[in-house]
Amino acid sequence: MQSSLGQPTAVLLDSFSFVQYTGGVMVFEAKLGNGMHRPLHFILDTGSGGASIDSATAVELNLNLVPTDTVVNGIAGGNKVSYVFNQKFTVGKLATDSVHFYVNDYSIISSVYGDKIDGIIGYNFLSRYIFFLNFDSNKVFIYKNGKYSYPSMGTLIKPMFSKLIKQPLVIKEKENHLGNYFFDTGAGLNLLLTENYVSYHKILLSKRKPLVTQIQGLGGKKRMRLTVIKRVKIGPYVFRQVPTNLYEDDNNIFNYPNVVGLVGNDILRRFNITLNYAAKEIHLKPNSNYYDEFDYAYTGLSLYSYDGKIIIDDIIEKSPAEQALLKNGDELIAVGTNLSRNIITYEKLLQKAKEKIKVIVSRNGKIIILEIQPKFVR
Repeated sequence: MQSSLGQPTAVLLDSFSFVQYTGGVMVFEAKLGNGMHRPLHFILDTGSGGASIDSATAVELNLNLVPTDTVVNGIAGGNKVSYVFNQKFTVGKLATDSVHFYVNDYSIISSVYGDKIDGIIGYNFLSRYIFFLNFDSNKVFIYKNGKYSYPSMGTLIKPMFSKLIKQPLVIKEKENHLGNYFFDTGAGLNLLLTENYVSYHKILLSKRKPLVTQIQGLGGKKRMRLTVIKRVKIGPYVFRQVPTNLYEDDNNIFNYPNVVGLVGNDILRRFNITLNYAAKEIHLKPNSNYYDEFDYAYTGLSLYSYDGKIIIDDIIEKSPAEQALLKNGDELIAVGTNLSRNIITYEKLLQKAKEKIKVIVSRNGKIIILEIQPKFVR
């Protein structure tokens, strides 16, 4: 057993459950203020330097918005934000006072997950406690800071802690490359590299041609390239053939070459994780997801949920979606034999399809049956 010394013993304060969305992103219920409102849905995000609340939710709760000159940058751009100061944030029975929230529009993220996302919780809550993230049970355990006994087995790593966590990783294509990456539980992907880093080090020397894809995040939508990195090593743990997004960092939010990318929750969910900001330590223990395959079927389309309908949009030119004659604005009725109308289920079915798969769409009031042949990112 490993522990910090010279402190009172860490005490379990409470625990709460979370739901995993696309890419392993964790969403949980919490309340603000007096809690006399519906449960709010928050993303647990080590890649956020603060806490934030959706602009529509802030209006719904009649919160006092204070304009500021603060600019918050995200993967798809940045904007000036207002703040809601000194809120009581309650998850389970644990109430935390004096949490400041910046206000942002999360309507795109809500449409991607098919559920209302009311905000994101990051550093200014996570740094106050010790968190044990158990992806086997989909539960988070919160401890008061102090002497903590980490789980047996596993590995203790010591990243660079500030508001964001920076962890050294080694990736390999033709040769090894060491760089610092944000440790980002709020990113529903495996690995992201900046295009500057890829270009400078000539990392992609193989004949494999990256595919064009699109992701959604803070600031809106962003086109990226998608490829595979042969080998990724975090601490002593090695993953092979890892789907990787290549990001044109126009606003230098990664401060390259100080940080060259991020490791997202589709890798991190393969561990049960202890976050100990006070001790500047993270403990990783492989869990039941550790050996999940990385095969990702590429379709070249995005799905959004609007008013109970799942809409196809942002179809990439020459992608499998375009070749299947799908159109922006099609309503997706079924994937294969699945008629659940659940956006997360449909995304998983398309992501794992190993051969042509039938899709049923509604277009201009007509039902159309098509077949899409996803490409595999290998």
